Amino acid sequence: MAVTANKIELMQIADAVAREKSIDKMVVIEAMEDALSRAARSRYGAETNVRAEIDPRTGETRLWRLMEVVEVVENEASEIALKDALKQNPEAEIGAFLSDPLPPVDFGRVAALAAKQVITQKVRDAERENQYNEFKDREKEIISGLIKRIEYGHVIVDLGKGEAVIRRDQQIPREPLRQGERVRAYIAEVRREPRGPQIFLSRTHPQFMARLFEQEVPEVYDGVIEIKAVARDPGSRAKIGVYSNDSSIDPVGACVGMRGSRVQAVVGELGGEKIDIVPWSEDTATFVVNALAPAEVAKVVLDEELERIEVVVPDDQLSLAIGRRGQNVRLASQLSGYEIDIMTEEEESAKRQKEYAERSGLFMKVLDVDDMIANLLVSEGFARVEEIAYVDLEEIAEIEGFDEETAEELQARALDWLERERADLDKQRVEMGVSDDLLEVEGLDLKMIVALAKEGILNMEDLAGCVADDMTGWTERVDGEKKHYEGMLEKFRIKPDTAEHIIAQARRNVGWDTDEEEEGVEA
Repeated sequence: MAVTANKIELMQIADAVAREKSIDKMVVIEAMEDALSRAARSRYGAETNVRAEIDPRTGETRLWRLMEVVEVVENEASEIALKDALKQNPEAEIGAFLSDPLPPVDFGRVAALAAKQVITQKVRDAERENQYNEFKDREKEIISGLIKRIEYGHVIVDLGKGEAVIRRDQQIPREPLRQGERVRAYIAEVRREPRGPQIFLSRTHPQFMARLFEQEVPEVYDGVIEIKAVARDPGSRAKIGVYSNDSSIDPVGACVGMRGSRVQAVVGELGGEKIDIVPWSEDTATFVVNALAPAEVAKVVLDEELERIEVVVPDDQLSLAIGRRGQNVRLASQLSGYEIDIMTEEEESAKRQKEYAERSGLFMKVLDVDDMIANLLVSEGFARVEEIAYVDLEEIAEIEGFDEETAEELQARALDWLERERADLDKQRVEMGVSDDLLEVEGLDLKMIVALAKEGILNMEDLAGCVADDMTGWTERVDGEKKHYEGMLEKFRIKPDTAEHIIAQARRNVGWDTDEEEEGVEA
C-alpha cells in the first residue's frame, strides 16, 4: 500500500465502502487518513506527529509532520523551540503547530496490514454508530423481523440492519415463537454498547398494544381518538382507556370496529389476549367505575391525596369486580393509577359504623362531652381533634343546637388537649433519646418522630438510612400470596413522595449526595 496509490482507485474504494456500509463517505476518508498517519509513524518514528490528508475530490494524498511550538523542547520529534519556529514563521506562538511536508513513502507489509485494520475498525465503529442512531430514532415504535435463533429462552430477531433480542420476560407467556418465523414487537430500548448497539424488543409492553391499535384504527393514528392508558396481563387480559375530543365519535366503537374486526386484529397479534376497551374520563371515580366493568358499582369514595379509592359493590357483584385471581381489579388499578379497595355494601356499612363509633368515642374522651355532642360533631364531618382546634369558629357555631359560646369552649378544650399531648410526646422523645434536629425535618411532626423512635430511628443518620417503603409500607408476593408489610409511618397515611422528601432532607443534613433524590421529588 503506497501513498502514491492510484488517486481514482482510492476514491472508488471510499465510495464503495460508504455505499456498502451505508455510512458517510467522509467517515471512510477520515479512517483512511488515520490509517495512513499511523502507518507513516512506523516509518518516521512513533513519537513523530504525522498527519495524512486526502483530498475528497481528487484523492490526492499528502503527509505532514506537525511540530508544537514550546518554550523549552522536551521531545525533539514533536516539539520545536519558539526561537527556531519564528525563523520559519514570524507569526509563530506558544501552543501553535508548524507543519512540514513529508515525501511520499511506500509502506511495508506490516504497516499496510495495520493500516487496513485501522480502516476496518473505524468503518465498523461508524457502522455501529449509524445503526445505533437509526434504531434509537425508532425507539417506542413497532418493528418486524425474522426470528434467527432462540438462546436460553431469549429470542434473537434479525432486523436486516442489525439484531435485536426479545428477552424471556418480554415474551407473551406460552406464545409459540419459532425460528424462521416473522415476528412483530415494540422497540423498548436501544443501548449503546462497546460491541455495538443492543436493541431490546418487547411483546408484553403496554405500549405495544397501544401501537397495534394505532395501526389498526385510523382514528387513533390521526389523533382523533387518544389512548390514555393501557394495563396488561400479557397473554390473558388487558384494559385500554380511550377518549375522543370529538363528541360525534364513539371511541370505544371505533376501536372495536365493524363486528369487532379491529380489536380482533389486535387480539390475534397478541395470542388471544382478551381486551376490555374502556371509555376514559377526566373524573377519576367515573373512570374507575368504567374500568371495573362488567361489575356494577354502588358507591365510590375517592382519596386523591393518597391516590386510593374505595369501591362499594353489591354482594353478588364482588367476585365479578375482583375478577379471577384479582385480575379485574388489578388491571383497573394499573389503568387508573389508583389503589382500589373493593368491599361489599355490608362491609362498607360495618366499616363506617366502626369509624363513627371510634370518632365519637375520641371526642367524648378528649373534649369531655356527652355522646350527643360527639355524634353531632362526627355527623358534620369532623374526624380529628386538630380539625376542631383549628377550624373557623363559625363552622362549629353553625351546627344545629350549638352557639358561639359552645364553639369557643369546644375549641379551647381541643387546643388544651393538643398542647398537653404535644408536651407528653416531647417528653417521650427526650426519654427515648431522639435528637433535637429531627424536629427541623419538614414533613415530620412529633407523633411521627415518636413512632419512628419506637422503630429505632433516633437521629438524622438513622433517618437517612431509610427508604420510602420503610415508611409507607409495601406489598410483595410470598409463596404465591400477596403479603403486606406495614410501614413505620403508614398509619399517618403519608404519600411515597413525601417519604422520599423527608429522607432526602436527612441525607442532605448528614452530607450524603441527594441530587438524584431531590430531582425525583421535584418530578
